[in-house]
Amino acid sequence: MGIIARITRFVERHPVSVIVTWAVAALAMYGVATFGIGDTGGISERTSLQAPEVEGSESYLVLDTFTDTTPERQGDTVSADFRVSDPADPAIAAALQPGLAALASISDVAAVATPFASLPGPAYGRTEFPGGLDPSSLVRTDGGGFMVVAVVAPDAPSSVHRQIIDLYEDMADELRTVDPEALVFPFSMNLLHDSVTDMLERDLLVGEAIALPLALFVMMLVFGGVLASSTPMAGAFASIAGGFVVVYALTFPLDVSNSAQNVVTVLGIGLCIDYGLLIVSRYREEMTKARSLGLPRVPEDSLVKAMETAGRTVFFSAVTVGIAVSGMLAFAPEILRSFGVAALGVVVTALAAALTLVPAVAYLYGERLIRPGLLSRLPLIRSVFRFTSDVTRDEGAFSRLTAWVQKRPWTIVGASAAILLALAVPALSIHMRNSDVELLPPDNPDRAYLADLPLAYPSLADPAIVMMTDTPPSEFAQVAAQIAEIPHVIGVAPYRDQGGIVFWGVYLDDPDAGSAVAVDVVTQIRALDTPDALHVGGKAANQIDFVDAIQEGAPIALSIVVLSTLVLLFLMTGSLLVPIKALLVNALSLTASIGVLVWLFQWGNLEGPLGFASPDGVETYVVILVLAFGFGLAMDYEVFLLSRIKELVDRGVPNDEAVRLGLQRSARIITSAAAIVILVFLGFAAGHMLVIKEVGVGLAFAVFMDATLVRMFLVPATMTLLGDWNWWAPGPLRRLHNRRGLSHDSSVALRGD
Repeated sequence: MGIIARITRFVERHPVSVIVTWAVAALAMYGVATFGIGDTGGISERTSLQAPEVEGSESYLVLDTFTDTTPERQGDTVSADFRVSDPADPAIAAALQPGLAALASISDVAAVATPFASLPGPAYGRTEFPGGLDPSSLVRTDGGGFMVVAVVAPDAPSSVHRQIIDLYEDMADELRTVDPEALVFPFSMNLLHDSVTDMLERDLLVGEAIALPLALFVMMLVFGGVLASSTPMAGAFASIAGGFVVVYALTFPLDVSNSAQNVVTVLGIGLCIDYGLLIVSRYREEMTKARSLGLPRVPEDSLVKAMETAGRTVFFSAVTVGIAVSGMLAFAPEILRSFGVAALGVVVTALAAALTLVPAVAYLYGERLIRPGLLSRLPLIRSVFRFTSDVTRDEGAFSRLTAWVQKRPWTIVGASAAILLALAVPALSIHMRNSDVELLPPDNPDRAYLADLPLAYPSLADPAIVMMTDTPPSEFAQVAAQIAEIPHVIGVAPYRDQGGIVFWGVYLDDPDAGSAVAVDVVTQIRALDTPDALHVGGKAANQIDFVDAIQEGAPIALSIVVLSTLVLLFLMTGSLLVPIKALLVNALSLTASIGVLVWLFQWGNLEGPLGFASPDGVETYVVILVLAFGFGLAMDYEVFLLSRIKELVDRGVPNDEAVRLGLQRSARIITSAAAIVILVFLGFAAGHMLVIKEVGVGLAFAVFMDATLVRMFLVPATMTLLGDWNWWAPGPLRRLHNRRGLSHDSSVALRGD
């Protein structure tokens, strides 16, 4: 008896115990992830708005040195941009006085700076002041307002920041008694981090609220009832819980992005529903056959048969997805490795739930899964269910479509490849960037404040590029003058002197510090032949280093994914050509998905309907996530289809007929699973954060193209052209497969010791 059959027999003997164990474990995992252990804090407190960085890179060295040399007592700032008609009006200053006095009386405030006066606060003696607070720098360059800056102690809690923001609002109300058009735009970096965390949590809830009901609806169409539809959902909830615990555990050795929660949820829901659909559908199919033949032990033996076929496919699928996401571990950036480990945790949990929890729930339902449900008694719904949930037919829409494709394979291959290549063209102009405030919604007030700051208060804004050297400014002046001659550079000046290390600021005429212009300037600065050690940092430098790290790790990641996939699909099919073809087709499809990402998010198409403002680029780690997860899901469906076709080929069915019947029997599940996964991804893309939107839209499109153009047209066309060559392998490999391969005969599948 194979390993999967043994697991299934155990589940049949103890279904309630399996379900209760999973329920307790899932609740415990949710509890640990939400509230933490002891006083360590939960997942929300331990994840952060992490900027993608490459430890050990030049840009990281600049940032790390700047952070280490910054005085520990340097305070934070809570600012407010007041828009008034005439800042010089004495009545304006008079109206501010009560509010300024109230600000200066807060215990954690060290000072309050305005163009009119500066007031010390109770924390004056225990807080260092950041630079750039000269009174003349606090008036807008257009003369239409002024800045008030409260310097607070570095250990001040968020409640103090909120208290100051409330006072700014009160001051604006006072100003309107003098200037009815007065406006205020407050800002606190501390509160920005809190609001981003809240936004991601809301996006997570919104995504689940959209995705799960729609997924349940589609599964009702697939299964023709509520009971069967609810079975895969149990695995999804358990998988998400496991993924959250993995992310929580990762926060101890690594700095983890708070968007990891959303990514884990998306992948967990998608995989578990895929696996649950496949297992429950095969279980219903086997029970229908067994009951029609009058066999005994219909639920018991049907479940074992389903798990030895569909369960085996799920095992292969999980391994292929695991291989795809494990490729991220080969990259140096910590954020990619944390996503890779978290995704592996989700895959393992999804597989465990699919092999134990899903069959336990399905077994308890038994033959009720194939009986007409209450909804099927309604005439219109009964007609829909008859079309969508019939598991008995070998002839139908998909077999007819495949037969049509098989009559014109060269035309289909040419047209499909042309479409994918056309979609891939925008990828040639991709600009990968590491955004920060650009990830916020276009109407977010914090984003508007930070975008306006370099234009309205240039001396308060951080320079686009930061250079680090231990050369005194007087000796570095010649190099600074040389840098000032680079196109788009409008100024070079000492930014901060911290312990003998001088940080120089390079100011550009482009307000976007991560633009292609900034990247070009960094490249030119790094290419200069300077007599002194010069290190360049900033957003553009960080992007260059991140992309370089991706290019450096790509050969190892690709080798892991390609070689492992080739070996796995060979062991599964005994073919050398099928795995190679699968890799080539999926590579073309994924390149098309990246092209669509560029067309949408870099070129700014459909900004209104999708609710974003283009950052003129695609997030660096989004590209890797879409490639890794997209490849994994594509191989997911490849395994679903190939396992059914190879099962028929092993029974002696001719190649073309096996392709046609295999698609008829698997395409309904593939299409349904893809539809659900697309809805899940689009549900999360409806959120506010750009990075989640890019991941959601990119993966939704990747799955859509794979389940339609690739799986329904390109794959059957190429398999028809290859004919019996699909299953060719050199003699030594064929003999190796005969000895070590994984047979499609369920009686020998995945044998144990």
